[in-house]
Amino acid sequence: MASTAYSRPSKPPGPATGDRRGPRLAKELGKIEPKKLGIGLVTGCCLALLTYLSFARLFAIYSPVFDSSALVLRNAPPATTTVPATETPPVQQKTEVEEQKDVTDPEADPNMTNLPEATSKDEQEDPAATKPAPAATEAKITCDENGVDKGFPYARPPVCELTGDIRISPKEKTMYFVNPSGSGAGPFDANGEKKIRPFARKDDFLLPGVVEVTIKSVSSPEAAPQCTRRHDVPVVVFSVAGYTDNFFHDNTDVLIPLFLTTAHLKGEVQLLITNFKPWWVHKFTPLLKKLSNYDVINFDKDEGVHCFRAGHLGMYRDRDLIISPHPTRNPHNYSMVDYNRFLRRAFALPRDAPAVLGEETGAKPKMLIIERKGTRKLLNLREVSAMCEQLGFAVTVAEAGADVRGFAERVNAADVLLAVHGAGLTNQIFLPTGAVLVQIVPWGKMDWMATNFYGQPAREMRLRYVEYYVSEEETTLKDKYPRDHYVFKDPMRIHGQGWPAIAEIIMKQDVMVNMTRFKPFLLKALDELQE
Repeated sequence: MASTAYSRPSKPPGPATGDRRGPRLAKELGKIEPKKLGIGLVTGCCLALLTYLSFARLFAIYSPVFDSSALVLRNAPPATTTVPATETPPVQQKTEVEEQKDVTDPEADPNMTNLPEATSKDEQEDPAATKPAPAATEAKITCDENGVDKGFPYARPPVCELTGDIRISPKEKTMYFVNPSGSGAGPFDANGEKKIRPFARKDDFLLPGVVEVTIKSVSSPEAAPQCTRRHDVPVVVFSVAGYTDNFFHDNTDVLIPLFLTTAHLKGEVQLLITNFKPWWVHKFTPLLKKLSNYDVINFDKDEGVHCFRAGHLGMYRDRDLIISPHPTRNPHNYSMVDYNRFLRRAFALPRDAPAVLGEETGAKPKMLIIERKGTRKLLNLREVSAMCEQLGFAVTVAEAGADVRGFAERVNAADVLLAVHGAGLTNQIFLPTGAVLVQIVPWGKMDWMATNFYGQPAREMRLRYVEYYVSEEETTLKDKYPRDHYVFKDPMRIHGQGWPAIAEIIMKQDVMVNMTRFKPFLLKALDELQE
């Protein structure tokens, strides 16, 4: 028989006034069996106790009188000495406003439980509640100390890849690496440090001007500064020092290494730039934004402590304008064709292939001639342009300037790019795949430089390549040196004297090509487009 101790009719019987509930309730209780009454009382006491404990815990957490840090920090990383442990460093935000649209506001969602205001704010803003602590990632550091490839004289600087609790203090020029294995474990010196100048060209002349960053191994989080900003993405710290503002070096020493190091992250990476040049960052903003979804950080002026779970100090690089397969430098097997595609997307360049030539289309192939107004000028540029027109090219002459996107659009519209050896030839990176590059090589035994800086890279980009070497009759060096001088008899002596001699003699000449001798090379460029 079911108990009726807590049952009640929907409407009390009898009149509302004069209803004496006390005696009635006593009578009803008297009918209940003592055993069942005991069970009900025990159950009621348990419910009351649970209710009390719930409210007591809630009061203990949210009351300003009680210290709740013991509860909050039970699963949090150990506190450091700079900032109170209960403060949570802000988390980076993506630059795209659209990303914020997917964030649910608990207070605006009618389907969510109505929680106290303090609870909803803490759960919404406290990243420690939903993100794993940096210390949870296994501490690991590997440094690539690759040197000189056979036949390639430019050594690559070291690059270090880290995972674990990484805390970067730009003000101290230090990356703190929490290393439970001890400061002596890993690529560190006796002081538990490794110093790197994060520039992607190991040039003894340049490196002293690159900001030196120290990786400092510490055994516990307490030995590192407190985080002021915590990031959920990896970091790459690199320099834009050196020969930047020369378009060749912009690509070989910064942009291609940055692509090689970060492209696989699909934008989920934070860039910290040393030797910060605002004009350089502005110039290449379309590419930096394509590689990272976050605003770059000026390493030279930032006062905070940025915390990461993974990152690189320095960048991987290959040869100039070349990306080859390599197990550590290029584990994702990127190529220069991938880099070209990346550039076309970043600058919204429309052409992936040159125009289809032949009698059916009747279209003239477009040629862009890059004009130089400093050294290595093409003195008979007008004659060359006129001959190209006669051979059937639609010719445009232009000088590369500071507007990278604008000139990239001009190059991408061309089927043939022609220029004298120099940084302007770097613009081949914007040509559609299958286009033709024509390099005019100055006098002075320039075979190696012509091939390795522009010829082989063109082939790596799947471009057709034509090169023309000027004779001693086509260079202005004949007006400065007698024909029996070693400049003509033994040009390799110039190279033996090092870069200053090369820059002073070879790089300061101008050329005037022999039109009869040059014409077959233009016809070859035309033939290459028809294959």
